[in-house]
Amino acid sequence: MRKTGFRALLTIGIALLCTHINAQERDDRATILNFKGIQFTSKDSLFYTNFRFRMQNRVKYTNTLDGEKNDEWEARVRRLRMRVDGYIYTPKISYSVQLAFTRGDQDFDDSGIPNIVRDAVIFYNFSDDFYIGFGQNKLPGNRQRVNSSGQLQFAERSIVNANFSIDRDFGISANLSKKIGDMPFNLKAEISTGEGRAVNTTDNGLAYTGRVELLPFGQFTNSGDYSEGDLEREETPKLSIGGGYSFNNKTTRLSGQTGAFVKDAKDLSTLFADAIFKYNGFAYQVEYMKRNVDNPFNQDLEGKEVYVYKGYGINQQISYLFSKGYELAGRYTFVDPHKDIRPKEERTEILEAGLTKYMKAHRLKFQLNGNYLVKDGYYNNKMDDNKWGFTFQVELGI
Repeated sequence: MRKTGFRALLTIGIALLCTHINAQERDDRATILNFKGIQFTSKDSLFYTNFRFRMQNRVKYTNTLDGEKNDEWEARVRRLRMRVDGYIYTPKISYSVQLAFTRGDQDFDDSGIPNIVRDAVIFYNFSDDFYIGFGQNKLPGNRQRVNSSGQLQFAERSIVNANFSIDRDFGISANLSKKIGDMPFNLKAEISTGEGRAVNTTDNGLAYTGRVELLPFGQFTNSGDYSEGDLEREETPKLSIGGGYSFNNKTTRLSGQTGAFVKDAKDLSTLFADAIFKYNGFAYQVEYMKRNVDNPFNQDLEGKEVYVYKGYGINQQISYLFSKGYELAGRYTFVDPHKDIRPKEERTEILEAGLTKYMKAHRLKFQLNGNYLVKDGYYNNKMDDNKWGFTFQVELGI
């Protein structure tokens, strides 16, 4: 009887886990509205905890076409994260904590300390469509950055995101979701410190970020507007158009919330616009970002000359999901430096192709990506700075 009961409970637990595992993950929202993972509730229902983890294991190869043997291999755990969400006393007061355990995920190279805490934010949910947040979390910036790294159809985000993203910060945010007629829209705004997640103190300059999203054909299935690829196979066309702006006043880091610490505080502004379309297994997304600063040149704390990547970039991705969970995807990305930093930076383009096998949506998938990086438009193997490579990655999580 004991063995039978245990097996029954185990079967039910696995079934519940598989039911929740298909839910999409949003790093910018109060996840109390979207339960998933391993769940615990107190007997009096005053406390609830939702535990999850995920890891990304990868092998990556890069070859620089400079006539020398500049092969690079990367074999490592790219990400290992644990996340806890829940509520205390009432579902109106919820929280989200996310921890990172790999060096590449801790901002170690720029800050010199292991920044284990990625998210530590408290939400107050006034209603299902309006909540505020207080703490450290992702800013309401470009879509691909706010999108969880666990929901990507390529092993990494684009170089547009890498060069211009505003990333995480500590502050207070407000999030509103309503409708104009039958069209849903989302408004998001945050006031934050402007120095990211690696500081104990900050100056009197703050960062101000706002974002708006319009969904003219209605809501995506299962929050699919923040998940790459049409895994839900939308039965009707779905479109989300978003855009926003961030102004970081007197930041002491090179790229605002990220990068090396610098001697002279600067004002940075970042403009972003994006869209995602899905229908019947087909998906397309595009993202534009632009950063501006009066004088991009600065010095780090050791006196070395550094500079802000001033300029703009565009990323485009297209994909189709075949039967049995196979997806083909293509990506074209370019970043174009401003004339102020042209002596230091070249226009960069990347062509990428991806093959993904989804075993359980984004929670268990196998990814194989190939890419070709081009400098200043010279599509030939004689350009010293051009590169090609591939990445194989396995993601597993709950």
